[in-house]
Amino acid sequence: MKKEHMAQCFPILQDYLTYLEVIKGRSALTVEEYFLDLRTFFRFMKRQRLQLPDDMPDEQISLLDIDLPFLRSVTQTDILQYMSYAKNDRDNTNRTRARKTTSLRSFFRYLTEYTHSLTQNPAADLSQPKLKKSLPQYLTLEQSLELLHVVHGEFAQRDYCMLTLLLNCGLRRAEVAALNLTDIRADHTLRVLGKGNKERVLYLNDACQQALNSYLPTRPVDGVPAKDKNALFLSRLKQRI
Repeated sequence: MKKEHMAQCFPILQDYLTYLEVIKGRSALTVEEYFLDLRTFFRFMKRQRLQLPDDMPDEQISLLDIDLPFLRSVTQTDILQYMSYAKNDRDNTNRTRARKTTSLRSFFRYLTEYTHSLTQNPAADLSQPKLKKSLPQYLTLEQSLELLHVVHGEFAQRDYCMLTLLLNCGLRRAEVAALNLTDIRADHTLRVLGKGNKERVLYLNDACQQALNSYLPTRPVDGVPAKDKNALFLSRLKQRI
């Protein structure tokens, strides 16, 4: 998580975010999302409790003085008012509000069930907004081939390889960016670390193997920062994509 964000956390929130990362094994990106959701909630709470001016920028609302008595004072009504604010004032979609609901339930469950700092969980009965289920969007075979055929430029081998893995292995963009050289295995499989740090192993078909064999000889070796030495895909600046 970003240092400047951690510096904005009151001690109990710092402990919770560390718990998410170390005990629950959540990814840095997931921890960051939880922090941002909770920061928005507690800024709302301070606006309500202190009756701060509406035109006061969020960045000026410090959370460092939030303590256990403050957390114990949070009620279900406070949370419902916040969710109404998220919908009507911030125009949050159902999906965004569902994520905020998850963040709040997780935080207050941590305080009641893990640290036992609270005796009652004000978010226990908080329901998530219903999400509209839609069919996944995908490219046809013709569209996929057309996309691969137009790859060109200085980093054509890299971009072609990235697209081939995306299309053939069904990877997310973040998963492709997180791939390491050591994730490519001698038995023609690929180790992928997905959401929630869940690991899976995928078979590399002939197209993927050929794309990797064409790209790897062009991958920079010199001038790569130590932290990115193992990154499979590198940017123009020789850093992880």
